[in-house]
Amino acid sequence: MSFDCFYTGRAIERVCAGADGAGMVSAARALLSAVTRVLLLADMVVVRQLLLAKDKVARSLDRLESVSNFAEFVRAFTEFGGGMVELARLTAERRADLRDERRRAQVAAARNVLERSTLMLLTSSKACLRHPGSASARENRDTVFCQMRRAMDLIHYVVRDGLPGHEEHAHEAAQWEAGTALGALRGLTGQVRTARARGGADAARRRALAGTLRALVERTHDFTDSAYTSHEHRQRILALAERIAYELERLVAVAVSLEEQGAGGGATALESACTGATGAASELERALVAAARDQARDLAPLADEAKRLASDLAYIASSCGERESERLHNIASRLHEQLDHIIEVCKLLRHIAMSETLQVSAKFAEINLRIYGPQVVTAARTLAAHPNSAAARENLDVFVDMWAWLLADAARLARELLDLTDDRPDKQQYSSLPRPGKHGTTSKPLKAVRLDSDEQAKIAKSGLEMKMMSSEMDAETEKWQGAAADENNDIVKRAKNMSSMAFAMYQFTKGEGRLNTTQDLFTQAEYFAEEANRLYKIVRQFSYQVPAGATKKELLEHLDKVPTYVQQLQFTVKEPTVGRAATFSKVDNVIQETKHLMNVISKVVTTCFDCANKYTLCMPERVPMHWKPNLQKASTYKSENSVLNG
Repeated sequence: MSFDCFYTGRAIERVCAGADGAGMVSAARALLSAVTRVLLLADMVVVRQLLLAKDKVARSLDRLESVSNFAEFVRAFTEFGGGMVELARLTAERRADLRDERRRAQVAAARNVLERSTLMLLTSSKACLRHPGSASARENRDTVFCQMRRAMDLIHYVVRDGLPGHEEHAHEAAQWEAGTALGALRGLTGQVRTARARGGADAARRRALAGTLRALVERTHDFTDSAYTSHEHRQRILALAERIAYELERLVAVAVSLEEQGAGGGATALESACTGATGAASELERALVAAARDQARDLAPLADEAKRLASDLAYIASSCGERESERLHNIASRLHEQLDHIIEVCKLLRHIAMSETLQVSAKFAEINLRIYGPQVVTAARTLAAHPNSAAARENLDVFVDMWAWLLADAARLARELLDLTDDRPDKQQYSSLPRPGKHGTTSKPLKAVRLDSDEQAKIAKSGLEMKMMSSEMDAETEKWQGAAADENNDIVKRAKNMSSMAFAMYQFTKGEGRLNTTQDLFTQAEYFAEEANRLYKIVRQFSYQVPAGATKKELLEHLDKVPTYVQQLQFTVKEPTVGRAATFSKVDNVIQETKHLMNVISKVVTTCFDCANKYTLCMPERVPMHWKPNLQKASTYKSENSVLNG
């Protein structure tokens, strides 16, 4: 491969010395081909490395499954843990390289299953070894093994997809999209618009329309067949599905007439049929979203009740054992009812998810709840049969924790989709043109404009990713705010402040909050960069306390990236723009750079707390002011910051 590049480069040098333009083009193409082959080879090496790590973990799982005593289990689990660490590192790197949103989400879901299942694998295997005759303990363990193997199979599929010789899966993206009601509706709308643009539909397109209609009706059955869908929503969905079928029949009849007779007045009839079909599709989409939102609002109290039932189940199993078998059976039945309801809600949420990331999240939330939910009851049966067993009690505690994680995932998903599908009339309308003299050259007064669908989707998607990072940072810092000793923790204070700013910028992407114009957004981004710079200096001072080692190295690796991202954000904010398109492009770039900075700050904060825990270090505190501040400057900054933070 290197010889290809060498000879191609020599050819370009010879051509440049002469005046052979055609030879120069040929040499450039050869160089491009050689570089492409090098990049493909490098990518194949990375994929092979990841697959080898996956195969190593799979072999470790096989050994773990076949152990017969604790000594063998400890050795096998130690080897398995080392392989899992390597696999987690490689999958994280591969996920960052993937361009396809759905593939990234699938890798994240698979990694999530592997990480969360590792502890359950440990406790269920211990319970199975301690009680080899227990069918329920073996069922717990076998379920965990099965789920981990499925997660590794998904990783294997994703990393091989797109490599030479594996392009046969490319068509599955469209099938995945059509697997949701919203995807089928949008596919149907696209086909109708194509028929309108072409002035009709031939036989192949008519068959495609019929197939899409069948898929759509099948997807709507998840709404109409659900026992938790209200009668009003069910009747409206059925009526709109019938209306779409009628409009499509009319469209097909007009298309056949145009094809066979070439009727002169057919254009008006075709336009009318297309308008009727797209209008019915829009109404059905709103009806499906309304039905799913109606159930999503119930998910938070459902999750709370399900967690309470799991706690009650664990308490009765540990304290009463099989003496209270009837109570255990009753609570288990109620838990299964709650589980079925939550799974139904997750299924409907996947149908209305507007991004592939949310579709994947909803699908895997449903799968994990369906698989691991019943295992809480199974683990309780093991403990009830062996109430004095520490291994069985530990196993049940871990499965209850997993149950709580899955419920929290489902509740978070419901909140995100409720947030994104909020249909307030002023949601997408805000003053989005730059202020006179700043970030643009227009001298016209500001006016509210409505984003088109592409701009809204692009910016809202970036904003949602930033909000998820903000939520992760909030969760990390909340663990440190309960202790009195950390009341004035400067790292926590500044991290929370940055999280608040990021949330305000997320609200801007939805047309909400106190950031009303793009100028407000850019000013907020400047404050965000300044706060990140202050946090960088504080953490740099803190790093001097950390003893040398792998943890300090990790902290400094993350910390050294902060100035670069701060500078990139500041450059993006100060870049001048002219016109609406350039302004919206700048908005998207600012949000992207803020998201990158937020990501590295989150890693810095997490590593700081790990260092403080590991080495029992004092976190930096804010020094109380004993001098008289510049009140005018402070009040000005406070008023501006309060407005921008919303």
